Amino acid sequence: MRPVLYIARKLPDEALRVAENDCEVRLWDRESEPVPRNVLLDQLRDAEGLVSVLTERVDEELLKAAPRLKVVANMAVGYDNIDVEACRRHGVIVTNTPDVLTETTADLAWALLLATARRLPQSAELVRDGGWTTWSPLGLTGLDIYGKSLGILGMGRIGEAVARRAQGFGMTILYHNRRPRPEVEERLGARYLSLDALLREADILVILTPLTAETRHLIGRNELAKMKSTAILVNVSRGPVVDEEALVDALRQGVIWGAGLDVYEREPIGADHPLLQLDNAVCLPHIGSATVATRTAMARLAVQNAVNVLKGEKPLTPV
Repeated sequence: MRPVLYIARKLPDEALRVAENDCEVRLWDRESEPVPRNVLLDQLRDAEGLVSVLTERVDEELLKAAPRLKVVANMAVGYDNIDVEACRRHGVIVTNTPDVLTETTADLAWALLLATARRLPQSAELVRDGGWTTWSPLGLTGLDIYGKSLGILGMGRIGEAVARRAQGFGMTILYHNRRPRPEVEERLGARYLSLDALLREADILVILTPLTAETRHLIGRNELAKMKSTAILVNVSRGPVVDEEALVDALRQGVIWGAGLDVYEREPIGADHPLLQLDNAVCLPHIGSATVATRTAMARLAVQNAVNVLKGEKPLTPV
């Protein structure tokens, strides 16, 4: 009898084929709607594997409802939706999907950085709405990026990829991490700073730190107040790393110049969200890894991790 693998969101057929010979695959096939909690718990009662995305909360309640569960394969680098310690207590292996989305997410961080600095959404909207009637010397002026200082908060794989791109813009690369990384400093010419110094010196701050108890609201009112009034904040990691209420106030009051955001404290955000009322915030719907190739690679890796565990083999990328 083949083990049951429950997949909590519609995935590319290429990824589903990874499991078809070894597992009985059950699938929540609505791409734009998360599986309801009661349906998820019911489906996991006899399942041995779960392929989850960030909308699925894997906690004590779920683990108790899934006594046969052996593996939770998260289709993401981050796994703050999963109580890893609870999984350990229940003997459940947790995996994630690092590496395959590094370059794509770095591209998106740069897209947000440039869109915010050069006011691209506002400019495109002006043309679309018929508001472009003349060339103006002061119209939609933004900020230069070339030669400025780029601060990276969290110098992991994606941080390095963002920093590599900054070299082509002649930027000074600054970073803060849990610990200095001398090999990165040598390779990229980066300079390690304390968090306070990074906030004060960076013209652009790109947040790439994982969400943990220590990093929740790591950037709050006090931290924003230390940044330059001409600074741009870009967040492509996890929304709760930034105190969103404090960020809205900082943008309204001109404490910082602008923000480019792909993640939020509570997702999704609605059309009435305060950030969407601000002309100096560029807001995207959590699309950091959203290319066809990357999402397919993430899905394949997540499914392969689950299949490996269910076959008694080692997962490729355990947490």
